Amino acid sequence: MAADTTLPRKEETLPMADAIRALAMDAVQQANSGHPGAPMGMAEMAQALWGRHLKHHPGNPHWADRDRFVLSNGHASMLIYAVLHLTGYDLPIEQIKAFRQMHSMTPGHPEVDVTPGIETTTGPLGQGITNAVGMALAEKLLAAEFNRDGHTIVDHHTYVFLGDGCLMEGVSHEACALAGAWKLNKLIALYDDNGISIDGQVAPWFIDNTPQRFAAYGWNVIASVDGHDVDAIDAAIAQARASADKPTLIVCKTAIGKGSPNRAGTAKAHGEPLGADEIKLTREALGWSHEPFQVPDDVRQAWNAREAGARAEAEWNTRFEAYTAAFPEAAAEFTRRMAGELPKNFAEIAVEAVGSAHDKAETVASRKASQIALEHFTAALPELLGGSADLTGSNLTNTKSTPALRVDAQGAVVKTEAGQIGRHINYGVREFGMAAVMNGVALHGGYIPYGGTFLTFSDYSRNAIRMAALMKRRVIHVFTHDSIGLGEDGPTHQSIEHAASLRLIPGLDVWRPADTTETAVAWTMALANKHRPSALLLSRQNLPYAPKHDADVITRGAYVLAEPAEVGLKKAAQAVIIATGSEVQLALNAQQLLAGHKIAVRVVSMPSTTVFDRQSVEYKSEVLPPKLPRIAIEAGVTDFWWKYGCAAVVGIDRFGESAPAGVLFKHFGFTAENLALTVRKVLAK
Repeated sequence: MAADTTLPRKEETLPMADAIRALAMDAVQQANSGHPGAPMGMAEMAQALWGRHLKHHPGNPHWADRDRFVLSNGHASMLIYAVLHLTGYDLPIEQIKAFRQMHSMTPGHPEVDVTPGIETTTGPLGQGITNAVGMALAEKLLAAEFNRDGHTIVDHHTYVFLGDGCLMEGVSHEACALAGAWKLNKLIALYDDNGISIDGQVAPWFIDNTPQRFAAYGWNVIASVDGHDVDAIDAAIAQARASADKPTLIVCKTAIGKGSPNRAGTAKAHGEPLGADEIKLTREALGWSHEPFQVPDDVRQAWNAREAGARAEAEWNTRFEAYTAAFPEAAAEFTRRMAGELPKNFAEIAVEAVGSAHDKAETVASRKASQIALEHFTAALPELLGGSADLTGSNLTNTKSTPALRVDAQGAVVKTEAGQIGRHINYGVREFGMAAVMNGVALHGGYIPYGGTFLTFSDYSRNAIRMAALMKRRVIHVFTHDSIGLGEDGPTHQSIEHAASLRLIPGLDVWRPADTTETAVAWTMALANKHRPSALLLSRQNLPYAPKHDADVITRGAYVLAEPAEVGLKKAAQAVIIATGSEVQLALNAQQLLAGHKIAVRVVSMPSTTVFDRQSVEYKSEVLPPKLPRIAIEAGVTDFWWKYGCAAVVGIDRFGESAPAGVLFKHFGFTAENLALTVRKVLAK
């Protein structure tokens, strides 16, 4: 039985919602920037949820079994900042006054790890609700995996506030359909149905029947709730919490800018300060006579949730102690995984995966090399939660240890005969939704998500990949069919600019491995880096194993793969060929051709430019000696490679063609002969 976290109802006769309105309009006015309308319109929604239902502890924002709250319409950030401040989080009034200012804890849109109590970074509309689907999925799977009869340690809800803009974004369709399919009954979304966006009344361009849409997804829908009636919202949330097999959408009819005599219900309340005169009139209309940023003590006390939150966490701690006594190994595993720590023997697991690839020296596609590595890692790491956007057989993200995720008619997670939950997700053709759901899973904790699609479709996923990098979350993207080597499917499916484009995202590690060993190292690095997402760019076609002396050096992003001596030349290198992925073998072949002309070149394999760029100047100079001309080769756009001071780049700066891969490589000049000729021309200058 969960602890009572509710606040005394007698206090709710106080103007609790108006405290949010006042802080929102004061902060936006002081910043001369922001969105006061949505916080003012959703104030009663926040009062009902945070005051009567939300299980949280302001003194410990990271308590494992807290409810998660996501403000999907992140431009309404002053709503969550006001509530966090009032309920007792470490967010003093000085930070409210510093709204949208440099290095404050109250940036323009909520940012995880910047403000205590913020669960995800929101702002790009539609992604917050999608993150929440991932959080609710993680809760459901953890409950199925760790809860035992008489011992429930995972039992919390995920709540979302979202607006019209979130529902217009296509990613919300992708995610909410999945939530219905997965029967995420502990996901409750409150829709701020105010009918206003920046351009005005949305009716001319947003005519969806939202309740019917969500009912079609398999959601409960509680429609036409008065969004300014705390008791009505309270009752709707209570009804939603009783759902056993469906997520719930509560449609709250609200007025944007509620309380503002001249701006309420209009687009003028959306994205600009109300102005001093209108704020004065609003204070009068609300009967709020307090100075800017002042909240009376009785209202503050009505909001304060520290005591109730401490009780709730203490009650959970007692239950977890009993769980630990009964199931010590499971308790230790739960604690480790929620902390995001890998097993203590991870180094040995990684050495086995890399060593096996190194020893076997197989010629396989790097997508297959990825699956081989995954077989090792998924067997040893139960937190790995994989999937694919309807391309499982092409991406090879499934393994023997990861049965498919399924739920039964009652909403329970189906387990195998061995008691395993499904750890491979069929996301359907929903690349953006998959990426943003994975972000939510990573934010929740307990699982390390990875998912696959073709590299060319990373365009669909891009903003969610960017958000993972911005939030510094360990999410692993498996992108196969990484170049014109895809072949006959043609230019729509052939990646040209995608590798270079992904490398531009700050904080994202991009790997384009050349063989089984580099692929195993890429997986090792992606798993070991707790604070970075990774993208693995993998081939459709087979790639021969490239002999190497030391697999450890691959972890530095680039390394000397072959010196002139390895092709029979005793002279020092005259040039350096830099290659990635499928082009590494071309570089090795070109090195041999050049040796026949007594031209000595070094071959550098650079599976991760992003990792290499973080190395010391000394190491980079060792790999790429400053005085040697450099020639790069990659089956993608050439522009990226000039940053390494290349004298020439063999690449492709146009879209591909539909033909067998071998024909395409020859047509576009990806041959050892052309590369060798390019090197000779550079040296002849």
